Amino acid sequence: MSKCARFTVAALVSVLLLARGNTGFALPGDKDQPIHIESEEAIRDEKNGLTHYQGKVRIRQGSMRISADLVTLYHLESPADKIVAKGKPARMQLQHEPDEEPIHAEGELIEYYKEQQRVHISHRAKLEQGGSTVRSDSIEYFINQELVKAVADESVSGEAQGRVRVVIPPSRLEQDETGGD
Repeated sequence: MSKCARFTVAALVSVLLLARGNTGFALPGDKDQPIHIESEEAIRDEKNGLTHYQGKVRIRQGSMRISADLVTLYHLESPADKIVAKGKPARMQLQHEPDEEPIHAEGELIEYYKEQQRVHISHRAKLEQGGSTVRSDSIEYFINQELVKAVADESVSGEAQGRVRVVIPPSRLEQDETGGD
């Protein structure tokens, strides 16, 4: 089988597997939207339940977006059990409700755990929504609970070394005081 044919088969199998699963972190109608994946290479490892996409990877399904240098889809128990995106940086955008601003995640490593409905961002991690930002060495976002946990790692050098940094714009503070959002 030629390299081009292997790529086409791997991409098609991954799309079909993802399409059957509900990603859970996007708008309700997103799971019914087609999945668009672009990369320079795709390798499907049926035996180990993995699909690797490498080289300027772009994944889009409705409002959900992922861009990274390397994306690995794990599908041992169910389609897309876990998605791991690596890059300098890897980026993810998701939106829960049509009237909410999208959430933007960024880090050198982004891991999505489907069953736990959890996103883990590490190595120069950043989470942003509506002008509010959280930066740290490690950020966990628990989707169903809308809970963010940021932890600084004193052993890691870099901008967030030993500190969690939060920025809340004045407009968000006014909304909180008036009972909005």
